[in-house]
Amino acid sequence: MKIVRAFFLGIILLFSLNVKAQVSVNVNIGPLWGPVGYTDVRYYYLPDVQAYYDIQTAMFIYYEGGVWIHRNYLPTRYSNYDLYSGYKVVMINYYGNTPYVNYNAYKTNYPKGYHVSSQKTIGEHPGNGSTKTISHNKPQGNVHHGNKNSPGQGSGKSHSQGKGKKK
Repeated sequence: MKIVRAFFLGIILLFSLNVKAQVSVNVNIGPLWGPVGYTDVRYYYLPDVQAYYDIQTAMFIYYEGGVWIHRNYLPTRYSNYDLYSGYKVVMINYYGNTPYVNYNAYKTNYPKGYHVSSQKTIGEHPGNGSTKTISHNKPQGNVHHGNKNSPGQGSGKSHSQGKGKKK
């Protein structure tokens, strides 16, 4: 009987020595071309291409052929679009699955070419030696535009829905 117990104890020890701990950490920093300072957001609106970017799924969401398309790339007509230079409207406080529910308001409030202040990107622009800061000179609205140090002007009402926090 002692032999059987010793055998099972040996088997248990053998397996416990071979077990390796595995830790999984999910850090949501967004794409390298995204604006610095917003780790608790899910979407950016890209006015120049009239599309959304879902950080959680790493997909662009754009309207084409009467339907909203989810792809990991932009349509071919934007194949030369520079995501590092393009302006990103940070959608704070919205975490649902349909950021385009207020698309007409976004399209009106943030037309193609819309830029406010400067945006520093998370990563370096390919081909440049440093993290890129893009400066723009247009009056600032009342939402977060990817520049966490600019409080904005306006009524203080946000274009966002839901709850969340800026870090």
